Amino acid sequence: MLIGFDASRAALANHTGTETYAYQLLLAMANLTSADFRLRLYTHQPPQPAKWPQGDFVETRIIPFPRLWTHLRLAAEISRHPPNALFVPAHALPLYCPVPAAVTVHDLGYLHYPDAHTPFQRRYLDWTTRRHTRVAQRLIADSTATKNDLIQHYGANPETIRVVHLGVDSALEPVEDERVVNAVKARYGISGNYLLYLGTLQPRKNLLRLLEAFERVSRRHPVSLVLAGGKGWLYDEIFDRARALGLGDRVIFPGFIPEADKAALLSGAVAFVFPSLYEGFGLPALEAMACGAPVLTSNVSSLPEIVGDAALPVDPHSVEAISDGLLRLLSDSALRQSLVGRGKQRAQNFSWEKAAGQVMEILTHIAEQRWPE
Repeated sequence: MLIGFDASRAALANHTGTETYAYQLLLAMANLTSADFRLRLYTHQPPQPAKWPQGDFVETRIIPFPRLWTHLRLAAEISRHPPNALFVPAHALPLYCPVPAAVTVHDLGYLHYPDAHTPFQRRYLDWTTRRHTRVAQRLIADSTATKNDLIQHYGANPETIRVVHLGVDSALEPVEDERVVNAVKARYGISGNYLLYLGTLQPRKNLLRLLEAFERVSRRHPVSLVLAGGKGWLYDEIFDRARALGLGDRVIFPGFIPEADKAALLSGAVAFVFPSLYEGFGLPALEAMACGAPVLTSNVSSLPEIVGDAALPVDPHSVEAISDGLLRLLSDSALRQSLVGRGKQRAQNFSWEKAAGQVMEILTHIAEQRWPE
C-alpha cells in the first residue's frame, strides 16, 4: 500500500503548531513503514529540517510551483501518479483529489475568534473546512472538542471523524544542568525567575489579559514574564499594552525559539502560563509538563480534555482569575511540585508513535474501502 503525505509544512525550517504536527507525525509514520506500507512525501521545496525520513519504503518528491501549490501542482501529481490514499495534515485538500483522502482539522478558531484572523484567512478556512466535511473520507480532529465543533458548526457526520491526540516529542525532557539552562537564558536576555509563555503572539492566545494579570503580580513578586514566539496577526497591540502598563524590562519578547533551546527554556521557568481563549489541542502545555514546568492554563475549549488534573485551570476571560492563579503558583511551592509530578505523568500519555499508528489505521481503512484486496 502506498500512502501519499502532503509534507509541505513539515519541510519548512521554522515550526509552529501545524508544522510541528506534520513533521513529528511524519517521522513517526516513517518508522512504521514496510513493504506493505510505503510513504510518498510531497513537498514544494527541498526539506529544511536536518532529520528527514529516508529508506527503502519512503520516497520524497519535490515538486516546485510558485502559487496554489496544493490545488494545482499537488493535484496534478496525485492524478498522474495516484497513491492508494492521501493524507493532508493541515486543513486543505487539493480541489481535485481522485484518491481517498483524510485531512486533519486542528481547530475552528477562526469561527470562535474571527478577529484573530485576517478576512482572507477566515474565508479560506471556512470554505476548505466546509468542503472537507463533504469530500474527505475521514476528518481527523486533534481533540473531542474539535470533533464537536465540526459537528455543531458544519453538520459533519460523526462517523467520518476520528479523534487522534497529538504526541509529545520524546526529546523534550527536564534539563537538569543549570549551566545549560543559564546559557539559554542569557542568549535571550533573561535573568532571575521568570514565567514563560511559548506560542504565536496573537489575540486568541489572550496575552493582553495575561499582561494585565502580570502587572498585578509584578507588584508583589520579583519575576519576569517571557512571551516567546513569532509575531502573528494583530501582534502590535501586545507590545503596546506592555508599554502602556509600564512593565518595561519585566516583559521579555525573545522571538521565535528554536527546538534546540525549547527544553532548557521550559525547564528553567517558575511556571508555564497558557491562558489561551481557544485551542484545538494545546500542545505547548503538554511540552511544558514534559520538561517539568508547572502549568497554568485555561478551563475552556480542548484544554481540560488534554491537561486533565495536571495543570492549574483558570477562567481566561477574567484578569483577576489569571492573576490569582499566578499568585498561587508563585507563592505555593507544594502546589508547584504537585503539578510538576502530575504533569510529567500526563505528558507520558501522549506519543507521536501512538498517533502515527492511529493515522495509519485510518489511511489503511479508507484505501482498502476504495481498493479492497
